[in-house]
Amino acid sequence: MKKYYASIILTSSAKHFANELKRKARGFNVIVPEKNKDNLRYFPDGEIYVKIPDVKKMEGKRTIVLHTGSPNPNKGLVELELILQILKTAKTKTEVFFTYFPYGMQDNVFEKGETNSAKNLIEKFIDYYKIKKIFVLDPHFGKRAWLLKYPIISVSALPLLIKKAQSDFKNDIIFVSADKGGKRRTGIKGANKKRINSFDVEFLACEDIDFKNKNIAVVDDIIETGGTLLKFLKLAKESGAKNVVALITHGVLPEGVKKIKKEFQKLYLTNSISQNQANIDITDLIITRLNRPSV
Repeated sequence: MKKYYASIILTSSAKHFANELKRKARGFNVIVPEKNKDNLRYFPDGEIYVKIPDVKKMEGKRTIVLHTGSPNPNKGLVELELILQILKTAKTKTEVFFTYFPYGMQDNVFEKGETNSAKNLIEKFIDYYKIKKIFVLDPHFGKRAWLLKYPIISVSALPLLIKKAQSDFKNDIIFVSADKGGKRRTGIKGANKKRINSFDVEFLACEDIDFKNKNIAVVDDIIETGGTLLKFLKLAKESGAKNVVALITHGVLPEGVKKIKKEFQKLYLTNSISQNQANIDITDLIITRLNRPSV
């Protein structure tokens, strides 16, 4: 019988990592929750069904829940909380790894009557479910000041994306952030997109970058409708760019992903969310971070 020092439990939205994790994650017991008698993960009325096999063996041991907050953020959160409640009852040493954090877009309060959804969720995970560590891949709220009080470990796929683009263009490429938020998260200078409120933005020119006859790679955390990236593409072409490619961690909406792939010379996209267009696998990155939890 194999001996494991930790377990990784995959939620439904993260099951696309199962085969690679089982093959590569040595020392980890990779678990996909069981289905019900009808071979489903939900009841006839649509309610989520969750059962963790051999949960008693996890008592007092390190257990990581791997979750992707898309394509169904609401159902996904219900499933995640049911799993966390089971683990809380079993008294495991629970951690969560979000390859994409749900409700991370509303990470600041712009107007009265709004809430910081990302912060609220993190507080609930820590205070109620007693989560020891939370890993988040390229969170939209990266480097926000309020993060410092929580056991959040930010993980970035950007080095993987940059390495691939540099290889394809033989290092003849300039990397640019899509907006101020991207500049805050990555430190890469770029376009000035000022967010006015939770929905509206003002897109401004790029700062101190000569695009003429250059290969340009725009870096952003997510694709939803693709509107921001298309505005950047228009600006880059008007500024004389030779080629424009996109480096994106999270492909949230398939229609947006297809639009960007069609309009840009190339799209580099991780499989943080299960998308057919994803071409950068992050399994090794997940394993590396879980093996170095304090990094």
